[in-house]
Amino acid sequence: MKHVAIIGAGPAGLMAADVISAAGCARVTLYDRMPTVGRKFLMAGRGGLNLTHGEDLETFLARYGSRTAPLRAAIEAFPPSAVQAWCEDLGQPTFIGSSGRVFPIAMKTSPLLRAWLRRIGERGVELRTRHHWTGWNDAGHIVFETPEGEVAVVADAVVLALGGASWPALGSDGGWVAPLQKAGIAVAALVPSNCGFLIAWSQVMRDRFQGEPLKRIAITHDSETIRGEAILTASGIEGGAIYALSGRIRDAILSASETTITIDLRPDVRNEIIKRALEAGPGKQSFSSFIRKAAQLSPAAIGLLQEHAHTASAPLAKMTPTALAALIKALPLRLTGVAPITRAISSAGGVAFDEVQPDFMLARRSGVFVAGEMLDWEAPTGGYLLQACFSTGAAAGKGVLEWLRGAPEKGTRYT
Repeated sequence: MKHVAIIGAGPAGLMAADVISAAGCARVTLYDRMPTVGRKFLMAGRGGLNLTHGEDLETFLARYGSRTAPLRAAIEAFPPSAVQAWCEDLGQPTFIGSSGRVFPIAMKTSPLLRAWLRRIGERGVELRTRHHWTGWNDAGHIVFETPEGEVAVVADAVVLALGGASWPALGSDGGWVAPLQKAGIAVAALVPSNCGFLIAWSQVMRDRFQGEPLKRIAITHDSETIRGEAILTASGIEGGAIYALSGRIRDAILSASETTITIDLRPDVRNEIIKRALEAGPGKQSFSSFIRKAAQLSPAAIGLLQEHAHTASAPLAKMTPTALAALIKALPLRLTGVAPITRAISSAGGVAFDEVQPDFMLARRSGVFVAGEMLDWEAPTGGYLLQACFSTGAAAGKGVLEWLRGAPEKGTRYT
């Protein structure tokens, strides 16, 4: 029986193992460098496992931006509805939340992961942990560093599903980049995605407002506006609305060293209404109390206004109601850097799609397939990250099955 080696036991690698083992035509070994599998997958479910999204497929596909085209066929072949059916088949029924996001009813990753591992284990998939892939030897065999020393493995097909470079403590550290580049495969630089950004806060701002949320706001960058929430950190800002714009913000900072976003602190209230409320004046109240009540702003929002006023040497109390209302509706924030990739939810960059054939096999290395976050794509949170990992894992698994049907005899597998 032919042997398939899958390297990386996250969602993409597990899905490839699921698809290949279901066919029953090959022996499958799943390798992972960590002592246990699915660590980042488990982390993704810490606040509720968002598997995918229930919006219409064309809207869904557009979330991948410039990478929609190379991902389209894989996602259409294994769409959100298939993810839901797959989850149900593992005994984990799903539901669609009010935001359109799809979750297992249990909300947690662990019951789903246990059922998944049990199923592929019953089909004979072998799991080898503490196996760190380091590339190929001169004979073309895959090589691992293990606690027992270096091990070379012969396989008829290989699936690389090694993740990106965010949360390296959970196993995704981008260590696969060097072996692939050594093999002549183009890899776009790995950069943070769904990440936070740096702001040169004053000491007062850091001490008083780090960890404070900004709720029901709208953030605009380069004419694109996203409503949602954000969180102030000691070094800057992060959160859902920021993550949704993180790709374009990151690219602007990498190009020009800084960029500016604007925050509408009251997106549901027109400028004119805020201005009229401010025209009443503070009377005997402190100015902070007045603006909090008149504009219905949180302490963190007022802190942002005060920070801007201090930087611009324009005290809020001396601003006209017109100018203050305009500032509340479009507060500029200068972002001076990107938070480290180790704190990002995901990463962008990876194996260039020019290197990958439609079946997800590397053009330069026959019999070697690539799936998941190590491919050069990115997407916002909301189920799009896991969906692409599931879909490309399934596509790579199907590609392996097709390859095995027409692959050369043992001994001349991949080059």
